[in-house]
Amino acid sequence: MKKLISLVRNVHSRQCQPKLNWSVQARFLQQDSVSKPKPKKYKYPSFYDPYGPRPQPSSKIVELADRIAALSPEERKQIGPALNEHLRLPKQQMISSQGMSMGAKQDAGAGKVEEKKEKTSFDVKLEKFDTAAKIKVIKEVRAFTSLGLKEAKELVEKVPVVIKQGLTKEEANGIIEKIKAVGGVAVME
Repeated sequence: MKKLISLVRNVHSRQCQPKLNWSVQARFLQQDSVSKPKPKKYKYPSFYDPYGPRPQPSSKIVELADRIAALSPEERKQIGPALNEHLRLPKQQMISSQGMSMGAKQDAGAGKVEEKKEKTSFDVKLEKFDTAAKIKVIKEVRAFTSLGLKEAKELVEKVPVVIKQGLTKEEANGIIEKIKAVGGVAVME
């Protein structure tokens, strides 16, 4: 029993004493005592070549360069394709830049050249629909656009609107026929 009482007194006395566990420490440095290292200055050569000096071309290369320079401009244009064919390099293909902004707008002359080319990708535009067939048109739009019900409804209500882009002629005609069957009017652009 005595041990219990002494234990309670020790615990009680520890709880009643204020705890001072923190200490205040402050350090003030004068600006002149903190020295900043000076930045290193590097000396670059007047001509910087990251790959190092290149060896002199062989006499064969110099001779070929002289022969190519002596050719007419028409003959020089044929060298590239002939080398590609001889070395069996893959043919270079144009990359489609549809939908990408290339900076400056093209002049009107370039637009005329594009019109002469046969169009390969088409857009389907919903022009109008019967109000009685609105639900059927929304369901049909959902079927080939993979939109949710709310998004498809908002899209159909914005008539005239482009529904699908970048289709082949056959795909676009199929979609137009499906919309026409449910009571809508769509066109190919």
